[in-house]
Amino acid sequence: MARRGHIPDPMLRRQVEAMAGYGVTEAQIAGLIGIDSKTLRKHYRDELDHGHVKANVKVAENLFRKATGEGREAVTAAIFWLKARAHWKETNVTEHTGEVHTPVTEIRRIIIAPPDPEKLRNTPGLAVYPPKDEHKREIDL
Repeated sequence: MARRGHIPDPMLRRQVEAMAGYGVTEAQIAGLIGIDSKTLRKHYRDELDHGHVKANVKVAENLFRKATGEGREAVTAAIFWLKARAHWKETNVTEHTGEVHTPVTEIRRIIIAPPDPEKLRNTPGLAVYPPKDEHKREIDL
């Protein structure tokens, strides 16, 4: 007995397009709708090729709407949009001081602790709680 051919309908086309947009593999989509991968590609080529583009458009539209809105979500969405689309990036600035064209010979990290509590005890209206042995420390790396 010959196998009946697959006949795509509009509902299946929407489902295949949505699954392709969500990143479901062709083999998984074929298995879910009960056909072979070759049959899937034969009947749903357009949906498989364009599903991810339509999904990206929907996400970008929603993100753009949020980014151009107001409130906390708008700030987050705008930052993401600008990083992804306008090539913005966060940077750290490191400044070096000293003689021009002279190599760095020493690196120091200075950790400053609160002032000596004993010296501050005589300051009116100031409560001092840090331990007595915390002072400025210099650490050579």
